[in-house]
Amino acid sequence: MNEDHAALTARIDRTNELLQRMLAEVAKTPSTHAIFVDAGYLYAAAGRLVAGTEDRRAFDLDAEGLIDALIDRARTIFADSRLLRVYWYDGARRRIHTAEQQSIAELPDVKVRLGNLNANNQQKGVDSLIRSDLESLARHRAISDAALLGGDEDLVSAVEAAQGYGARVHLWGIEAPEGRNQAEPLLWEVDSQRTLDLDFFKPYVSRRAAQAYEATAARPTREDVRFVGAQIAAKWLVARGREALVELLPGHPYLPGSVDQDLLVEAEGLLQYSLRGQADLRRALRDGFWDHLQAQY
Repeated sequence: MNEDHAALTARIDRTNELLQRMLAEVAKTPSTHAIFVDAGYLYAAAGRLVAGTEDRRAFDLDAEGLIDALIDRARTIFADSRLLRVYWYDGARRRIHTAEQQSIAELPDVKVRLGNLNANNQQKGVDSLIRSDLESLARHRAISDAALLGGDEDLVSAVEAAQGYGARVHLWGIEAPEGRNQAEPLLWEVDSQRTLDLDFFKPYVSRRAAQAYEATAARPTREDVRFVGAQIAAKWLVARGREALVELLPGHPYLPGSVDQDLLVEAEGLLQYSLRGQADLRRALRDGFWDHLQAQY
């Protein structure tokens, strides 16, 4: 019995020694964090806050400067942690990088991940990319903390997946001029919340000068504008195809914001006349656009 007891004690001592060594190694291993940026949320919320618009074409974003600022902010929050990288999620047609996205992808410590853009310029597949990366990194213990800049309720499953593997998820938001721009279920699920304010974004967002038209230009007739709307619809249909048309038709007589904005800008260029504040002409423009599309269906 004494020999068995001595052997058991020896095994326990060896186990304790191994555990102590393992804990010592874990203590030496620095924590690691990553930053996950939903670019769609960033452009919309920061554009609204600083430039007064969500239309990307109406303002410039200094992505490199902003990413550096996000990294610096994370460094102050996760003081004893090292950065793994910044993940930048955006949409692109056929997942082909735009020039801007390519320049962001070339930045050090930045990984650009692209979902698709549909005919209405809406992102598709971005939330699933965020979930996949968050879950994978947490499962492999590659990160201990994740800073998530986003606001969509669909990100709740990504947060839950990462937390299930022991990672802490910290939600970063952008100050909203009115109300809230992040889903409540997402706010409930995360481990902490922070809001980045106007002063944080001001150095990196600047409104572009609006295209000017001659004040003396003759005001076009409703029929002129209606004809231009039909012209633009014909070009739109050739570029987007019937599948996009089928997707658009149920919304009649309303156009998605991005399509309506494209229509307005192109029409002003063709007419060389500003349609801002011209409600009757803008209605004629949309009528011409819809008339052509419905005639082709």
